Amino acid sequence: MNQDTPKKPPDTKPWGGRFSEATDTFVERFTASVGFDQRLYHHDINGSIAHATMLAKVGVLSDEEKQQIVDGLEAIRAEIENGTFQWSVTLEDVHMNIEATLTERIGITGKKLHTGRSRNDQVATDIRLYVRDEIDTIAKELTRLQTGLLNVAEREAATIMPGFTHLQTAQPITFGHHLLAWFEMLQRDYDRLMDCRKRVNQSPLGAAALAGTTYPIDRAYSAELMGFEKPTANSLDSVSDRDFAIEFCAFASLLMTHLSRASEELVLWSSSQFDFIDLPDRFCTGSSIMPQKKNPDVPELVRGKTGRVNGHLISLLTLMKSQPLAYNKDNQEDKEPLFDALNTVKDCLRAFADMIPAITAKKESMYKAAKRGFSTATDLADYLVGKNIPFRDSHEIVGKLVAYGIDSGKDLSEMTLEELQPFSDVIEQDVFEVLTLEGSVAARNHVGGTAPQQVLSAVATAKTALSTR
Repeated sequence: MNQDTPKKPPDTKPWGGRFSEATDTFVERFTASVGFDQRLYHHDINGSIAHATMLAKVGVLSDEEKQQIVDGLEAIRAEIENGTFQWSVTLEDVHMNIEATLTERIGITGKKLHTGRSRNDQVATDIRLYVRDEIDTIAKELTRLQTGLLNVAEREAATIMPGFTHLQTAQPITFGHHLLAWFEMLQRDYDRLMDCRKRVNQSPLGAAALAGTTYPIDRAYSAELMGFEKPTANSLDSVSDRDFAIEFCAFASLLMTHLSRASEELVLWSSSQFDFIDLPDRFCTGSSIMPQKKNPDVPELVRGKTGRVNGHLISLLTLMKSQPLAYNKDNQEDKEPLFDALNTVKDCLRAFADMIPAITAKKESMYKAAKRGFSTATDLADYLVGKNIPFRDSHEIVGKLVAYGIDSGKDLSEMTLEELQPFSDVIEQDVFEVLTLEGSVAARNHVGGTAPQQVLSAVATAKTALSTR
């Protein structure tokens, strides 16, 4: 073997002193987690460096021993990143693979690294460090998506489309206003994510197995070295808590629900039946048999992945529901659903953040659709109320006019004054100011309303808020 070739880590288990026979081969594979938790290597090494630095500060390690450990860990990190590190299933997980390799290389000093800690607080620390970094990445993608929504909303602030309830034409709105509704959903998601981050950002290191340690450790110092806000308050809770993982998955489920609702609308709007938008070809695929097809695969797949993320939330809730304090091997099952939820959310946000700014609004189709379905009926009722007719009477009058429109094939805005007046003699020429689509949306000129002026104002306010993140 070349001198520069990394050696395979030893297969001797650090906890093997108690046992008189080797672990069954199947059990070894069944209980191992290194196949999926090796992604924590970067955070495991950072946590170990912080722990060694703290041990040197309190006099448990010498400065020379600390430096040996740090240099050894950095060399292992480099090998993992260049793909030359040899992982061993026999050593169970990322933590023991790294520690065993370190001990093999630097000798007895490597065995001192685990002083004052347990794999229980070590893994809890690693996961928190990992999730915190992933939250920061997700927050950036969320902000990128929200920025794209604001830019399209600004561009389409005066583009009229039908607003729906029960998927029936209800009232005219602007496309920009509709996109701002998506923005508000995502804003709540962002706030929940940042709130989750506060509870992630606490250090369990030093809780050891469950009761703390007899060594004179400085938990606040190691927490500071890792960028945590503070140490966790109770050693039992520190090693058994997975609330932060559940809370992230709860955030993820709500986020994916919002992306799924938006996906549903994108699928509908891009269909020939609606014809409201055009999705760029790069976000669609074709059919193997029907050459005319352009399938909105990206929003469809995001819609489908929502069930996957919801499942991860249920998995974690079920995992934790019957566990006594403190740590149990069950908790090894927290990683795969958590990791997949993180990956799925990042991918879906990236797809949306790339796709939304490239959407083309088909303004003429939207406008024609808004003219169908008597979308200004409420405006006419409000007009009659302004002429001192009680709202319930106004509602009945407009209902009869709509019935007339259905029979005659005319929208309210297409009826003449002579057709309108037999239903109420208070209707005058000024009625046509409220029966137009433009008049309808412009009249809703208040905070949160669909008027183009309000859309532009809301966009400006939101852009200012995003710039301070």
